[in-house]
Amino acid sequence: MSTGSYFVYILASRHHGTINIGVTNDIRMRLELHRSGRGSKFVQKYKIFRLVHVELFATPQGAIAREKQLKFWKRDWKIKLIEEENPDWNDRSGLI
Repeated sequence: MSTGSYFVYILASRHHGTINIGVTNDIRMRLELHRSGRGSKFVQKYKIFRLVHVELFATPQGAIAREKQLKFWKRDWKIKLIEEENPDWNDRSGLI
């Protein structure tokens, strides 16, 4: 089993806009891929580039389990999660 840093992230198009949830072991590279148009077609289509929430995990299994959990959540629950630590939906990519 490998260990390291694994991230579950939420991107948004704007405050209360379209959101996307993903998992990666290299958050900076994933953001670069999305922002350059080489990532998800969905992210590119809806311009979902603002990093509004990030969670760190020690194992890929933990991160993947959390990503799956969040994807099944109702939108209101996801909004509440984001706003607990980022009420203005500011881009957090400068903090990582």
